[in-house]
Amino acid sequence: MMSTSRCRRWQEVERLRAERNAVANKMKGKLDPSVRQALVEEGKNLKEALIGLEEDLVGLTDKLQLEAQSIPNATHPDVPVGGEESSVVRKEVGSQRSFNFTIKDHLQLGKELDLFDFDAAAEVSGSKFYYLKNEAVLLEMALVNWAISEVSKKGFTPLITPEIVRSSVVEKCGFQPRAQNTQVYSIENSDQCLIGTAEIPVGGIHMDSILLESVLPLKYVAYSHCFRTEAGAAGAATRGLYRVHQFSKVEMFIFCRPEESDKWHEELIMIEEDLYASLGLHFKTLDMATGDLGAPAYRKFDIEAWMPGLERYGEISSASNCTDYQSRRLGIRYRPAPSEPPTANAKKGKAAGGPTQFVHTLNATAVAVPRLMVCILENFQQEDGSIVIPEPLRPFMGGLEVLSPKSK
Repeated sequence: MMSTSRCRRWQEVERLRAERNAVANKMKGKLDPSVRQALVEEGKNLKEALIGLEEDLVGLTDKLQLEAQSIPNATHPDVPVGGEESSVVRKEVGSQRSFNFTIKDHLQLGKELDLFDFDAAAEVSGSKFYYLKNEAVLLEMALVNWAISEVSKKGFTPLITPEIVRSSVVEKCGFQPRAQNTQVYSIENSDQCLIGTAEIPVGGIHMDSILLESVLPLKYVAYSHCFRTEAGAAGAATRGLYRVHQFSKVEMFIFCRPEESDKWHEELIMIEEDLYASLGLHFKTLDMATGDLGAPAYRKFDIEAWMPGLERYGEISSASNCTDYQSRRLGIRYRPAPSEPPTANAKKGKAAGGPTQFVHTLNATAVAVPRLMVCILENFQQEDGSIVIPEPLRPFMGGLEVLSPKSK
């Protein structure tokens, strides 16, 4: 119905513009003053009518855009149908570690090792904020640098992104900054938001562009801080570092040809699995069901790692194939390479290679720092309260192998 109203408004606007142009053309020659005055009046009336109709058209276009944004992506035919409980385990790596002593959760371990302070942060910023201290700072930096180093070896270009973006870019990436219980922090009296993931500014880096097919795939690994309202999140399962308002994350993002997006999706989940297996974590990879995909995702794989102190598996990463859902909204196309060399009589300036196509976009978490910090503290705790640092991280922590309790 709204689309029909917009179409009618558009037709009326085009008709009035044509009439206005016709009036302007009539006034170019020599005219009797009375005729010229009549045309001037007609032109004024047409201009006023156009202003009103154009304002209506802008309003209807905005409403239509919002309605269109509420329509989710299609889903891959192999995606399980149903809620989160219908998700299917694709792979399981390792096993739950057996402890011969009473284990502690990351909150208790962090307190005894003097690694973070939630109480002071609550006074300064509010609940679900924290200070990292001492070796926890080194551990965060190690996780970030290790992830960027490892992923860069796979041909990804490192980025540090803006952390404030326009609301329109957030919406085009498939997020709803104005929705009820939104996860997005909006900046008052502006059209800007804090990012909840580097997926948003990286997705926008080629906005309104036509890329050459020869540059695809474009692969980025981006570091940023992330900000989320976590509206509706509560309970013991979200305590401590597991669910917070601000955190550091390393995100992978790919722009590719449509026929290659399934292949790159498999590549992304493989990179994630290799990263976490090298840390010695026990985890499972899930093919998420339709009810847990979110609007942009055509297919999504989540990785859930065992967190013994919390006594459950917790999500540490996801990898999503968004096909052309984001690129259509962001205006990111590519021009296919010509299948044959241009002929000698090809028209000068005419682009070869056929019509442009929308790229496909994919995103995946390399490291969400707080979640991996929970995994490391809880899985590698020792009976004396110390924490063994996974071997791949040690070079990024100055060779530190163990976090030991502070002597009193």
